[in-house]
Amino acid sequence: MKDEIVNKVAQSALVTFDIEELYPKGVLLEIDLSQWLDQGFILREKEFRTTIKNHEWNQYRGNYIAMNCKTDAILPAWASLLVTVQLSQVAEQIVWGSIKDLEKHLFSQAITNLDLTPFEGKPIIVKGCSGKEVPEAAFVQLIQKLQPVAKSLFYGEACSSVPLYKS
Repeated sequence: MKDEIVNKVAQSALVTFDIEELYPKGVLLEIDLSQWLDQGFILREKEFRTTIKNHEWNQYRGNYIAMNCKTDAILPAWASLLVTVQLSQVAEQIVWGSIKDLEKHLFSQAITNLDLTPFEGKPIIVKGCSGKEVPEAAFVQLIQKLQPVAKSLFYGEACSSVPLYKS
């Protein structure tokens, strides 16, 4: 009789944390304020205010917005704030910066709000491969969040993990 193959990983107390599950649900969009500037550089207050007032803001309903200015225009602080007032009525969240900055911010929020109860005193493997690009900063923040409660931390896959920490 042949020996039965036993999946020791499935039988272990090892908890796999897939950081990709923290990826924001919803659409991430970028708004470039230079589209509302004269030649992409000059803010003419009256025209800017009129454009902002007449813009169709409902198209951003429920979305996550990265707002920026792609040109070297020098904007008064109120310009982005005026756009924020309009967006805050329809968007889930708004950040100043790129889509990458928005992703970092959303991951940071999710990690900050993470319930650590299921991870207390357990060996944890932080999954390394994912279908979506996860900012490196998210992994760094996650390890800092998990380390105080984890028995041990690994990175990668159960078959080829890298040990990071052991209490």
